[in-house]
Amino acid sequence: MTRPVFHDLRNAPAFKRSIFNAIVAPRPIGWISSMSAAGQCNLAPFSHFNMVSTAPPVLMFSCNTPADRPEKDTIANIRETGEFVYNLVSRDLTEAMNTTSAALPRGTDEFQAAGLAKASCEIVRVPRVAASPASMECRLLRFVEIAPELPGETASIVVFGRIVGLHTAEGFIDANGRFDTARARPMTRLGGNQYAEAGPIFELAAPFTKRD
Repeated sequence: MTRPVFHDLRNAPAFKRSIFNAIVAPRPIGWISSMSAAGQCNLAPFSHFNMVSTAPPVLMFSCNTPADRPEKDTIANIRETGEFVYNLVSRDLTEAMNTTSAALPRGTDEFQAAGLAKASCEIVRVPRVAASPASMECRLLRFVEIAPELPGETASIVVFGRIVGLHTAEGFIDANGRFDTARARPMTRLGGNQYAEAGPIFELAAPFTKRD
């Protein structure tokens, strides 16, 4: 048996940090829509995204500080309004999602740049992606700032949001009240420029009783 390679990250200036994205994979894509206090809309995908809990319903996403501005437009908008929306990226929305990842000037509407129709939300002012199989209206719980410690690192901000409303497209909730993930074909992030669909879905009985 060969001995595994150990990487001491306390002193590894040449280490490719992107390897973490390839190891912690697949990851759901946080396609986040937001709006400034002045009404300017923004839509951007985030590679580091997930649910935190379901009762209370809380999700999170995080991002690094960009090189061309003090913070991403998404973060600036949420600071101003305290609201945002998560939109599920289905297979047929992948190209549009990729378009919204471009570093466009502040104030540019990525919905328009990607040719995406907006739909109104019920509780928050932020619009959602009309074609998404599922969208979650969120209110900001808190920001957690992660300061850089080593050369080459950048500051990061983790955003926690409480889900206050859920939109699902027609036909995606079954008779038992469960979301049809297979039909939604959610896209996931891997390392580099790699993406993947969820593979074959199977069920495995848990050795304990859990709530749906």
